[in-house]
Amino acid sequence: MDLDKSKAKVYLLFTATFVFIFFLTMNIPRTNPAVPKPWRPQPVCPALVSEKTITPLNNTKHLLVSAYVDHRVEGYDLRVIGIFKRDSIGPLHCLFCCKGHLSTTTLASAFQHSDNFGYPYVTTDVMCQIPDYCGATHVALLTDQQPVLNQTWLPIRNREGSEDRKLRFNFTVCISTLFGEYNNVLQVAQALEMYRLLGVDRVVMYNTSCGPELERLLQGYAQEGFVEMVHWPIDKHLVPSKGWLFSVSGGDVHYFGQQTTLNDCIYRSMERSRYVLLHDIDEIVVPYKYDNLVSLMADLQPQHPNVGVFLIENHIFPKIHFESSGKFHLPQWNGVPGINILEHVFKEEPDRTKYHPYKLLIQPRMVKQTSIHEILQSFGEQYYVPLDVCRLIHVRHAQRSELKLEQLTVDTRLWDFSDKMIPNVDKALKRAGLLNLEGRS
Repeated sequence: MDLDKSKAKVYLLFTATFVFIFFLTMNIPRTNPAVPKPWRPQPVCPALVSEKTITPLNNTKHLLVSAYVDHRVEGYDLRVIGIFKRDSIGPLHCLFCCKGHLSTTTLASAFQHSDNFGYPYVTTDVMCQIPDYCGATHVALLTDQQPVLNQTWLPIRNREGSEDRKLRFNFTVCISTLFGEYNNVLQVAQALEMYRLLGVDRVVMYNTSCGPELERLLQGYAQEGFVEMVHWPIDKHLVPSKGWLFSVSGGDVHYFGQQTTLNDCIYRSMERSRYVLLHDIDEIVVPYKYDNLVSLMADLQPQHPNVGVFLIENHIFPKIHFESSGKFHLPQWNGVPGINILEHVFKEEPDRTKYHPYKLLIQPRMVKQTSIHEILQSFGEQYYVPLDVCRLIHVRHAQRSELKLEQLTVDTRLWDFSDKMIPNVDKALKRAGLLNLEGRS
């Protein structure tokens, strides 16, 4: 009995203690009644990644275009291509998104391109060193060493390198820039089909604005992968000039940022193309001793192994003069906007007592900076290709307008490609809904 009584006392004491503690706990005020959220790691890498081709740099008047790994310059690992206001370039710092963490900032160096044609904005390279063991995927440029919350990140391209990887393309053509609702449909179609016949694998075009018919034509080429269209809204950020010199044309930047687009295209193509051609949409680099560019460079490059820049002389075919037979005035092309280059065979002889421009065929990995008609910085030698080997066919308005028709030279080199070019052009125009089917024989 005594044992049972002792057990009952212990039980009652335990129950009373539990009830006391329960009521005491309920009466204590709670300072944070909300259930805490489970901890999650905060993102340290890009929250705001630019998907645009032109990105304003915070707290400056500068514009950023692209970022590329570039180990070719000692002391640097990264090149950011931009358009900078020449009179307001201050100290800059690079911040990298490494694989899973942020880097410390590194001091950047800005290098203006030497050709600015007098304009207040100029193509500029910003060079940075990537910290060791970073594995950088994105970069942000800062005007202060301390990161800010709203910084914009650029994706870093060419991170893999091409040393151990087969290049996808032999030849890439870089076209800059389409603007002013450009709508020269027939000449563009003919040029693109000529490029294809000559062995070009990819054509990159920077487009500010083009006409509706040309837009339809280029969409077809883009869908099949031959043309890469790069949106280039430079007119949304600056006042672009339609001329060469600031003293004549005014504006903020030379010729719709043409120089910047050519430099970006070189780096865009660097890890995927063996050669890059830099010229305008109304120009075609045409071999005269060879059937195509592949055969041309298979012969030229071994003869000049240290050459990274091949200069091709420009030859103008005035669009006001037509060949007399009319055999290439084809009815299915009636109503198609633009110039028929097969009808223009009269060529101006260049006045070599004055400056005469060349266009460029380059090995991109041997070039650092380019202008329009010449390379600004490179690692190799340059070679002027003889006229009987290769030249630039440029159908446009006359440059030497004082010359009479009998003073021009007849050059029918394009006719050698007409049998294949014409049906290919017809196919492209038909795909775009532009071919005159009633006039087709």
